[in-house]
Amino acid sequence: MAGEDCRSGAEMDALVRRLKLHRPSPSPYDPDPAAAPVPATAGDGELFRPRRAAVLVCLFRGDGGELRVILTKRSSSLSTHSGEVSLPGGKVEEGDADDVATALRESKEEIGLDPALVTVVASLEHFLSKHLLVVVPVVGILLDRQAFKPALNIAEVDEIFDVPLEMFLKDENRTSEEREKMGQTFTVHYFTYENGIQKYLIWGLTARVLIHAASVVYERPPDFTERRAHFKLPKFTKDCSSMLAGPAKH
Repeated sequence: MAGEDCRSGAEMDALVRRLKLHRPSPSPYDPDPAAAPVPATAGDGELFRPRRAAVLVCLFRGDGGELRVILTKRSSSLSTHSGEVSLPGGKVEEGDADDVATALRESKEEIGLDPALVTVVASLEHFLSKHLLVVVPVVGILLDRQAFKPALNIAEVDEIFDVPLEMFLKDENRTSEEREKMGQTFTVHYFTYENGIQKYLIWGLTARVLIHAASVVYERPPDFTERRAHFKLPKFTKDCSSMLAGPAKH
C-alpha cells in the first residue's frame, strides 16, 4: 500500500509540474492592449464591457487512482440555472486580485473548500456564457482529499459530488444535439452520471469546460466530434439583445 501511495504521489507531482507549464490560447474576449480604442459616435451608445467570472476545476485522486473533479448541484431556489450541475465559482467581485482569487473565494463560499488545501496549477482558455459572461476556468489540485470537509451554502448549493474527469473524453453516457445561433452551428453535449440512486446531467457550459479541461489534463482530444461556436462580443451595449436572443442555452 505504501508503494502505491508513493507512486500516486509522484504521479500527482508530475501532473502539477506539467499543468503549471500550460499556457492557454489568447482570450478573444480580452481587449487588445495594442489596439486603439474604438470611439463611440452619438448613435452608438455605451461601449459594452462584459462581466467576468471564474470557476474552479478541482481535481483529486479517487480510491481507484483515477482523477476526479468536484461538481455541485445548484440550489433549486436560484433565479438562474436552478437545479443544474455546475463547477464551483461565480462572478468577479471588487477586491478579487485575479481569476484565481475569484474561483477560490467562490469555492470557499459555496462548498467550504479551504483555499489552503488547493494547489492552483493553471488557467484555461476563456468561455462565453449565454449571458455574455466571460468565464475563466482555474485548475486546482486537492492533494489531501480527506482534509476537505464540505460545508454547503444551502442558499446556493443543494449537493456536492464528484465524477471521473476522463468521462468527458469518452463517448459513453453522452448524447448531443446540434444547435444554430447567429449563423453558427455548434454541438451541445449532455453527460449522464449515476451514483447509486442519484443521477446527474452535466451539460452546457459546464460540459464544455470539462471537455476542454480533460483534453488538457490527458493530452488528447475527446473520442467524439466537438463542434464549437466562436461568438464575438458586441461593441456596444445596445447590440447585446440580438446575441442574448435565440434558443441556444448556456
